[in-house]
Amino acid sequence: MTRLILASASPARLGILRAAGVEPEVIVSGVDESGVTGPAVHVAGELARLKAAAVAAISPSDTLILGCDSVLEFEGEVFGKPDDAADATARWRRMRGKSGVLHTGHHLILGARSAGAVASTTVHFSDITDAEIAAYVATGEPLRVAGAFTLDGLGGWFVSGIEGDAGTVIGLSLPLFRSLLADLGLGVTDLWG
Repeated sequence: MTRLILASASPARLGILRAAGVEPEVIVSGVDESGVTGPAVHVAGELARLKAAAVAAISPSDTLILGCDSVLEFEGEVFGKPDDAADATARWRRMRGKSGVLHTGHHLILGARSAGAVASTTVHFSDITDAEIAAYVATGEPLRVAGAFTLDGLGGWFVSGIEGDAGTVIGLSLPLFRSLLADLGLGVTDLWG
């Protein structure tokens, strides 16, 4: 069995891996996300790479490191986690009844080898009321996640549909992860306990 370290504090990513038969160790990278700018696909991919590299630098070389990061591309802007409740509220007022694309970067490092890619899924937001926005923001959930919403939590009530892999929106695309493992000469079963 190959030892896997998840370089992310995301409980949703950890949950996806556990449900898929993988029990990773979690080491949070501590990467400053504010320094990466540019198009959303670049930001998601670069942050995933930086997180994986930071954890790989302090881990044994025979350990597989998975770094991930998600951002929402909405009307030409890149939305990571909101700054505060007012920011989350303003975003939701703009997003309601519209669509955006959630990009999740994935980066694997195993010794001197690495592989990375970004998965993208279109998200359609419901036309929710100001009262629903206020109640949702008051839960605190939108403040902890990219784009100020979840698909697998309270925010799922306000997503009318998606086009693509739900895992990408939740934080980890298993099909893309499997493909990246293959690029490194590994299979999914190498991670099963």
